[in-house]
Amino acid sequence: MVEAVNGVSYDIEKGETVAVVGESGCGKSVTAMAVLGLLPTPPASIDGGSVIFRGEELIGASPARLRRLRGNQISMIFQEPMTSLNPVFTVGSQIGESLELHRGLDPDGARAEAVRLLELVGIPEPGTRVDEYPHQMSGGMRQRVMIAMALACRPELLIADEPTTALDVTVQAQILELLARLQKSLGMSILLITHDLGVVAETARRVVVMYAGAVVERAFVDDLFASPKHPYTAGLFLSLPQLGDETGALRPIEGSVPDALRLPSGCRFHPRCPFAMPVCSEREPPLVERNRVGEHPHVSACFYVDEHPDADLVTLSKKGRAS
Repeated sequence: MVEAVNGVSYDIEKGETVAVVGESGCGKSVTAMAVLGLLPTPPASIDGGSVIFRGEELIGASPARLRRLRGNQISMIFQEPMTSLNPVFTVGSQIGESLELHRGLDPDGARAEAVRLLELVGIPEPGTRVDEYPHQMSGGMRQRVMIAMALACRPELLIADEPTTALDVTVQAQILELLARLQKSLGMSILLITHDLGVVAETARRVVVMYAGAVVERAFVDDLFASPKHPYTAGLFLSLPQLGDETGALRPIEGSVPDALRLPSGCRFHPRCPFAMPVCSEREPPLVERNRVGEHPHVSACFYVDEHPDADLVTLSKKGRAS
């Protein structure tokens, strides 16, 4: 048995964008799939916890109830557009399926709405493309088809798992602008799963940082970028190209994500942490409030920060790596 996620907790308000960041394998997508009841069981199992959507418990909900929610009130943009689309159906029929099921459109009305959605996400000649198959489109176009499918029923919650990963920078900006515009007009909430801290800075209100299946830090975007309170978060910032650094050298986080079958004792990050202390290998640090901005506190799980609450982790990490 592998514990993919444990104790992961966050909330999303109406009309808010919350970003979940972390290295591959930290449990971001697994958490999102659990929300929608999309984990294959077996081998997966949900042994505890709760998922509340508008006051309704989704853990244990019937398959019929989840089908009524999925693609309608809660939609998801999947990470792999190459494998998420059915190769034997046209993209128009795949978009139209949810329109017929959830919005009650007839086939002609669903096709016309599919054309409008393809145009909305920037696909050229949508009247022609609507009758094409996924293999006839580029990766970026398939990604935009996935976004059109997710937005078809105007969901209240959109789970966007790396929504712009296959797109070039110009199209990425257009898609993010589109999501922001639709969010504003529909009052839609967005759970954004991403590796791109630049996208986080532009789009999100709050950030959840995950590592090895657990939350290590939660904060408002401005607060997190100004003063991260976990060495892993500081390491993510240092891994980015630094403005004004003439050497151009990147500072990757040393080591690798631990094997889920053999998680280290205590803090899961301590084997890679430049601030590790003896206690870090003995006990798992709890999430502790560092400061509060409005109704949501900035919390992180780090024994070093417990003892040095005002430490500038980014600067200290940079000096430590340089020496």
